[in-house]
Amino acid sequence: MIVKRAKLNLWERLYLPAIIGGFKVTVRHFFKKKVTMQYPEEKWVVPEGYRGAPYLVKDQEGRTKCVSCQLCEFVCPPKAIRIVPPGPEGSPEVGNVEKAPKEFEINMLRCIFCGYCQEVCPEDAIFLMKDYSLTSSTRKELIYDKEKLLELGGVHNDQIRKWKTKAREAEPGTIRGELAMSVQANLVHASDSLETAAVEIERFFTSEELFDYEDVLQPFIYSSRER
Repeated sequence: MIVKRAKLNLWERLYLPAIIGGFKVTVRHFFKKKVTMQYPEEKWVVPEGYRGAPYLVKDQEGRTKCVSCQLCEFVCPPKAIRIVPPGPEGSPEVGNVEKAPKEFEINMLRCIFCGYCQEVCPEDAIFLMKDYSLTSSTRKELIYDKEKLLELGGVHNDQIRKWKTKAREAEPGTIRGELAMSVQANLVHASDSLETAAVEIERFFTSEELFDYEDVLQPFIYSSRER
């Protein structure tokens, strides 16, 4: 199919109508209020609910809230998170916080700010902040380690203060403390540590109460599985 094109006349070949139309638009906007943002001197006001870069947070006592459960690492769609747990010995420098991460990295080049890590975290240890401009001169600088993530994340005002409550409940003389010491002593010499631990628990609690005190046995079961 052949389409015949009409020939342009002299006025159209000069392109003057198009040029004049462009000048009209320019003049019309020239006297209006300017809307161009002089970035980076002027920053965009981030609205509430904006999902920016994910960072780790600390509690009011300056301790890392993350417990190395690795749920965020498993659920991350682009596999941008890498966690190295401290192992069965735990992290003595953080008190009674179980399994604070030995290493925690987020590759901001891969991160898509989806928010899955924040939603799946059982400890409220990671939040999507309002940072949207991440720049660097090398790719390596955009792989944030644990120290940088904690520095950028800051302190989260935790109302529950879980670790302080656990430390108080695990003191000698309390039922949790006596259970923990009894289980720990028996696991050292037990050939079948899990069965021995179950026997020790039954000495203290009924079956209905076991669920409430399951967390006391958790670090010792983890230790026994590593043997």
